[in-house]
Amino acid sequence: MKIHDLITTTDALAALCERLSKSEFVAVDTEFMRENTYWPELCLVQIGDENEAAAVDPLADGIDLTPLLDLLTENEDVLKVFHAGGQDVEIIVNMTGKTPHPIFDTQIAMMAISQSEQIGYANLVETWQGVTVDKGARFTDWSRRPLTDRQIEYAIGDVTHLAQIFPKMLEKLIKTDRGSWLNAEMDKLADPSNYITDPDQAWRRIRQPGRNPQVLGRLKALASWREGEAQHKNIPRGRIMRDETLADIASHPPKAQKDLAKVRGLSAAWRDNDIGKRLMKIIAHAQPLDKSEMPEKMKRGAPLGKEGALVADLLKLLLKIRAREIDCAARLLTKADEMEALAAGVRDLPVLQGWRYEVFGRDALELVEGKLAFAVKDGKLSMTHIDDMQASMEEALAAE
Repeated sequence: MKIHDLITTTDALAALCERLSKSEFVAVDTEFMRENTYWPELCLVQIGDENEAAAVDPLADGIDLTPLLDLLTENEDVLKVFHAGGQDVEIIVNMTGKTPHPIFDTQIAMMAISQSEQIGYANLVETWQGVTVDKGARFTDWSRRPLTDRQIEYAIGDVTHLAQIFPKMLEKLIKTDRGSWLNAEMDKLADPSNYITDPDQAWRRIRQPGRNPQVLGRLKALASWREGEAQHKNIPRGRIMRDETLADIASHPPKAQKDLAKVRGLSAAWRDNDIGKRLMKIIAHAQPLDKSEMPEKMKRGAPLGKEGALVADLLKLLLKIRAREIDCAARLLTKADEMEALAAGVRDLPVLQGWRYEVFGRDALELVEGKLAFAVKDGKLSMTHIDDMQASMEEALAAE
């Protein structure tokens, strides 16, 4: 594989993208800084296929990233391969309003062909390549120039390994016929709405027990205000106020600005500074949350009770057994809250639809309905259908 020098000019970038546009896929990674900013600061882009790879410097004077962004978001003939690419995709969406498409994430793909739920890049490389990745440059300041040779070598390595791993992974997905299992997961990754923050929806990410419209209305107003403050100052939203503090103020709003000094998580300066004044105005004008915006209650059947909780535990045990049997991540099959809903009598669940039903949902439903039982075979816990057990017992009795 040919490794290029750091690309710092538009002409060199355009030439690289022209060559890569003829590939079936490109591996992509980014290096960025966001510890002190609201918007992630893109510091490096690594891209390559099976034949060549390069690192692109987006901070180079005069460089125009349009050829690269067009390749990632406009060229439908080239598959874009990432590993745990959520933050990489977010950066591209911030720059273009679009996600790379079509897209493939090797971390997600590993869930379909192994029991790894969130395998890290270093472990991925060791698993597939038998190579130990040098992590020495991982936490360096990528915004500082000039970049060292070690930094560039480390960064490009992320895509050179990925470009070698992806074809092997694809071959296994085809061999096991599990590629279709990933369609919905990849579609989520490619949905721009997952990366664009709507200040009016920011409150939904904050834990707030209860369904009081007044409290939730204040929470919505406060979260939207905080998002605007953070964006305007380009600092992390937590630097304005932590989620816990925001939720506390929504539940127990101070009556006067001076009372902000008593709020845990705020400094005494809030009692008379400008941001404290803006906060009090938001509280004063907050309206109860409209019924149409109230969060949906989780689907539940009858209350679980002790017996239902035991059934849910059995379902979770079945999930572990099945994930081990088929070498698949349990998280890809279903989640704990679905198991509890199934135990409570809910049937309109993803686990009872499509491939999930065929692989796991049918047996889960039969366990709930008493048609499936646990058994120990060769020292391993497994599942046995009640009818099969009865048939075996009848055969044994007949033989006697």
